[in-house]
Amino acid sequence: MKDKTFRNKIKPAFSKLRKDYVVSTIASSVLSFCTTSLFALYNGFLGIYLLSVWHGSICVFYLLLVLIRGTILLAERKAKLSRAANKSEKEQIRYKAFTISGTLLLLLSLALICPIALMVRLEKPVGLSLIPAIATAAYTTYKITMALVHVRRQKRKKHRNILVAELRTINLIDALVSILTLQNTLIMIKSGEEAGNMLVLSAISSAAIYLLIVIITVYLLIVGRKQHTENN
Repeated sequence: MKDKTFRNKIKPAFSKLRKDYVVSTIASSVLSFCTTSLFALYNGFLGIYLLSVWHGSICVFYLLLVLIRGTILLAERKAKLSRAANKSEKEQIRYKAFTISGTLLLLLSLALICPIALMVRLEKPVGLSLIPAIATAAYTTYKITMALVHVRRQKRKKHRNILVAELRTINLIDALVSILTLQNTLIMIKSGEEAGNMLVLSAISSAAIYLLIVIITVYLLIVGRKQHTENN
């Protein structure tokens, strides 16, 4: 009887999570917030334990990502819980958070320069075992899968929430950076000659991914400002 009552209570919540695009975005972003925090701490630990500049710089990147997601989630919660605020005031709350997080996104792009430069120069002060490579591969697979699923869903959904669009874009950027992280991890576990042969591939792929991240960031900021103007 208790199990049936529990199922009856939890079923509507799951149904809403599946059908409501905004709610599902917030829920997945909370999960991403937790996994990214753990991955940031993981890279921070490797940076300190192995005295690795690469892992330290990646840790800084993921900490900025956590800060951006946290800013957006708190602003959206504030907008949702503010009963006294009208639609225009809620839009202002969201746009203010968008402006702050957009600025942090630009800093995020700058923070990527250091690890990418290290990777292109194939500076690997320490060799890694297969365990970090497996952990990074698992994280990368998860991020890419989730990003592709949500990009497909976003094309089918109509919404005017600027923060929801930003959260989806951040998930895509997170997935792209995880590819860079996996690439560098694979280089680290290779021997010197094998790693040296990957220099051209590493430089081209890193430049392409970084350029794509910058384009996505600038496009998001332009679209967000345009949407805010239209809503007002």
